[in-house]
Amino acid sequence: MYKFPLSKDIFQPTERTLIESEEFKVTGFKYNSGVEAIKIENSKGHLVILPFMGQMIWDAFFIGEDLCMEHMFSEPKMSNEIVGTYGCFAFHSGLIRNGCPSSQDDHPLHGEMPCAKMDNAWLEISEDVITIKGQYEYVMGFGDHYLATPSIRLEAQSSLFDICMQVQNLASVVMPLQYMCHMNTAYFANAQMTQNVPDDVIKLRETVPGHVKPTSKWLDFNESLKIQNRPIQTLSTPEMYDPEIVYFADELSLYTDKAEFEMKIDNGKKLVTYFDTNQFNYATRWILFNGDQKVGAYVLPATCRPEGHLAAQNSGSLIYLKPKEIREFKVTTGIVA
Repeated sequence: MYKFPLSKDIFQPTERTLIESEEFKVTGFKYNSGVEAIKIENSKGHLVILPFMGQMIWDAFFIGEDLCMEHMFSEPKMSNEIVGTYGCFAFHSGLIRNGCPSSQDDHPLHGEMPCAKMDNAWLEISEDVITIKGQYEYVMGFGDHYLATPSIRLEAQSSLFDICMQVQNLASVVMPLQYMCHMNTAYFANAQMTQNVPDDVIKLRETVPGHVKPTSKWLDFNESLKIQNRPIQTLSTPEMYDPEIVYFADELSLYTDKAEFEMKIDNGKKLVTYFDTNQFNYATRWILFNGDQKVGAYVLPATCRPEGHLAAQNSGSLIYLKPKEIREFKVTTGIVA
């Protein structure tokens, strides 16, 4: 394995090959917006990653399928908040604050990490694995101080990949931690969603966050979902998914050590996501279908519900890191035939 440091000056508007082997091709380029991007290709497909902007995965395409939500952005935009560039396949939501803030919360949607300006980035390369890593030091006078080290790992001839995050509290006092691996999966008509936890664990969201503007039709549909003993399992009524339909699954470790969520699409292929419940004890399902955005996010693994900092604090699901403590998280996701 060898290390290939990434610097911003190697990224130009014209795509440039950085590494090429029998198993991989890695190219770098810069969008018109000025955002740098790395494209990692293997025989099954590719990932497009923004190494200096929160290490978002902007695009994911494998075995002939675009895995990313349909969105309004032609390219990633320079932004300090995720809503200013909401078109990626996955971003790191958190880390000291996460989710949709209530009117009493003081943080932006999904916290400070999604668009973080990474301090450095590099590739770790072996014959059959490429990993992109980066580091971001968050420090605030009289506030929190942590080091985030996200990474994405892709093996040769694989249509699955790992999304990882390591967080260390660098402060001398405890630090709150809220983290979600926020994957904005594509909407596939008639897709069937399953998981290895009981259906009744997946509960419809009862609250209506500020960014959701209910219609009377949606409110009626939402009421009908409340009386069902199982969540939506087939994406067959897109006209009812605007605004969004959201489900929460709590305390997953009571049911399994390793969570397995899957979404089978019409051509027999299957999107899959696996994670350990001792790392992610909560999960969200997010469905949205309108003229501007289409999402079939069958699972978003997290350390708590994405309802803001105060909600996690009040529910007792907020994690605290001791001084110098490190937490690590890994999600394996992708698609199989």
